Amino acid sequence: QVHLVESGGGLVQSGGSLRLSCAASGINFRLFTMRWYRQAPGKERELVATITGAGVTNYTDSVKGRFTVSRDNVWNRVYLEMSSVRPEDTAVYYCNTIRGGNNFYGRGTQVTVSS
Repeated sequence: QVHLVESGGGLVQSGGSLRLSCAASGINFRLFTMRWYRQAPGKERELVATITGAGVTNYTDSVKGRFTVSRDNVWNRVYLEMSSVRPEDTAVYYCNTIRGGNNFYGRGTQVTVSS
């Protein structure tokens, strides 16, 4: 059973930094592409960053140059380093992977950026 647990969210001032973490279990982690999504109130869930098992990354335009996704294939964790955060980054952030054609998400971690 795939299990994803996010942590590290909180309240941060505009321009500040935050590091999110996602612990994964139930998969051969190093083989799986991992994603970070976010969902702001009243908006659809948005793909923020992707990292393949080999470490190839991709970002949505709004976070390029500010966010960095990384992974630790020993400890089965994926991270999202957020810097120069903005109020529009406020959202619940979710870790995601796909196995057998099914999407798996954690419960999410709330990030709130104050102006």
